[in-house]
Amino acid sequence: MQQQKPIILPRHIVNQLLHQAQTHPDYEVCGLIGAKDDVPVSVYPVGNIAEDPKDHFRMDPEGQIAAMKTMRERGEALFAIYHSHPKAPAQPSEEDVSLAAYPDALYLIISLNTKGVLEMRGFLLSQNSLREIPLGMEEIRQ
Repeated sequence: MQQQKPIILPRHIVNQLLHQAQTHPDYEVCGLIGAKDDVPVSVYPVGNIAEDPKDHFRMDPEGQIAAMKTMRERGEALFAIYHSHPKAPAQPSEEDVSLAAYPDALYLIISLNTKGVLEMRGFLLSQNSLREIPLGMEEIRQ
């Protein structure tokens, strides 16, 4: 079986995601990441309107549409969809899998549940399941 090549994320994007999750430890944060030429360049936080945002996320439709519109205007494409798990590991829940609908997007899950250490893992939608993809991080200049 061929080893999956890691998806490289720019350090500034990773820092923004981890900071957002740390700043809001009581509920799941969520949003989109836009890319140019397959390189992530922008983070678009979107409000979480779930009835129980401590354990679920549901992106505000207006915020999601606005983020997609801004991406198009900037010549970006959807690269990733992210959310955090304040009290659970960085692995997809059954609900996360059932809601995954973009086969070309990377799904990032950030966990605050690792004894003070932040964890972020990436997944791709494949045959109605999310399979883990290794992540790498490096300084990328735009």
